[in-house]
Amino acid sequence: MKKIDLNCDMGESYGAWTMGADAGVMPHISSANIACGFHGGDPATIRKTVRLALDHGVAIGAHPSLPDLQGFGRRAMKITPQDMYDLVIYQAGAVEAFARAAGGRLHHVKCHGALYNMAAVDEGLSEAMARAVRDLGGDVMIYALSNSKMMDTVKKQKIRVAGEVFADRGYSDDGTLAPRDRPGGMIEDAQQSVRQALAMIEEGYVTSLSGKRVPVSADTLCLHGDQPGAVTFAKELRSVFAKKGIAVAAP
Repeated sequence: MKKIDLNCDMGESYGAWTMGADAGVMPHISSANIACGFHGGDPATIRKTVRLALDHGVAIGAHPSLPDLQGFGRRAMKITPQDMYDLVIYQAGAVEAFARAAGGRLHHVKCHGALYNMAAVDEGLSEAMARAVRDLGGDVMIYALSNSKMMDTVKKQKIRVAGEVFADRGYSDDGTLAPRDRPGGMIEDAQQSVRQALAMIEEGYVTSLSGKRVPVSADTLCLHGDQPGAVTFAKELRSVFAKKGIAVAAP
């Protein structure tokens, strides 16, 4: 039986501002990437999201970002590997502490937005991220863009890694995510999302926006919680996976 982890970026509300449909999505996923306060999230939101994940048996992950609340972590910044190490330790440490206080544990780290895309192609940043996760201890793993430089670098550092693919994002020919503002960069049709997910899980490829078949290794499938149709997408994916005999579980 094929198996896939279904992960979602969550806990991105901040103060009086609400982002995403966490309560609606959480019952349908197997792992949650919880914002750490740098692009979204705050202490109370982290605590509530950790509790929600534990109540649904969902693996808890930290979702560290560049320090960019205004730009929601989607604007690239020039940082050093030491900056990357410090950002990951600081932010993942906060989620780990809330998880431990609630009787759970930190399962994984997945970088957010521009930080994720930067690390996907930068060996120095990827090595620093892996070193930070190793120093967190507790057998914490990393979610990395499938078949990317980040994934190769993390493997060399002897850190457990899951190759991540995306159900609701378009791809470039080199296997990186297409910019969100490019036509097709965001997939807003649930059926198209399901077709892309099945091709990645069952056939091992994704079709880029130009029509090229790009090989991928699908260990974990991301669904973005900040899009309007997140709950519908999650339900549709779970329904199709059940019919196809694809098990959903955290790695």
